Amino acid sequence: MRNSASGATLVLGGSGFLGAHVVTAAIARANGQSEVYSASRQPHVALAGSGARTVPFDALRADAVEALFEELSPRHVVLCTALAKISDCEAYPELARALNVELPRRVAIACEASGARLVTVSTDLVFGGGAPRASGYVESDPPAPVSHYGRTKTEGEAVVLAACASALVVRVPLLFGPSGGRGLGASDSLLAAIDRGERPRLCTDEWRTPLSVVEAAAALCELLDAKESGRLHVAGPQRITRYDLGLWVLRAKGRSLREAHALVEPVRSADLGPVALRPADACLDSSRARAILKSPLTGAGGPIDDAILRCTL
Repeated sequence: MRNSASGATLVLGGSGFLGAHVVTAAIARANGQSEVYSASRQPHVALAGSGARTVPFDALRADAVEALFEELSPRHVVLCTALAKISDCEAYPELARALNVELPRRVAIACEASGARLVTVSTDLVFGGGAPRASGYVESDPPAPVSHYGRTKTEGEAVVLAACASALVVRVPLLFGPSGGRGLGASDSLLAAIDRGERPRLCTDEWRTPLSVVEAAAALCELLDAKESGRLHVAGPQRITRYDLGLWVLRAKGRSLREAHALVEPVRSADLGPVALRPADACLDSSRARAILKSPLTGAGGPIDDAILRCTL
């Protein structure tokens, strides 16, 4: 394998909700001085500007990672590819393992061999099975996932750090923000459901620390240049329920509080039946990240103003 001296940045999963924003942030970081590659099975979604080179990538092909590294020799890698929908992971457990455990292992081995900097994305849903801290889980808290998704992401974290000691695993929370009209993420999926005439059911007893996908992407790209390794939590500062987040999204889009209450249905997680595999509390404490990052982590639930609307929705 060639030495990774080209300075190129490779975003694996660049067509996904978070991945597309990471590509945009990586382009801004490169500032025309190096190549940015977006690798995915799906066409790249250009959310802002252009400049990324798209590369077809089948994560399930046995030699796909090695072939990609041989072709591109990336210096920086952000791994966003995952099977992230909880219901899909339950329905297709082997696919979840392939994408959430085996793929990260192969990427970490390739980065270790080439000397590339690896930042890989994990989730707050590695937690939830134990008693939460009042201020949120910290990086040293033992994972306790309640879903197959959380279990595979937990295992994926371990295999990455075992294969590439310099890698950084970034746990992100529930993300909201623009998805290019695809109805992805906590806000666009809600708005799309309402546009279809549905009244989404949102839990009043499911607590998260949501973050703008734009801010999450900027933080991931900033961390490519940091010396941090191991695990890091990158989340919003506000502890908020899914129901209150829904109200906040609708208020931010100009709905009155009365309208917002009428558009979503408050429920308890028990009302959703046994298929509800999200934990009651997966809030993250991001104190370490805030001490490291220049990128803002403003979250949701605070004052709604024009700056928040421009940044997040």
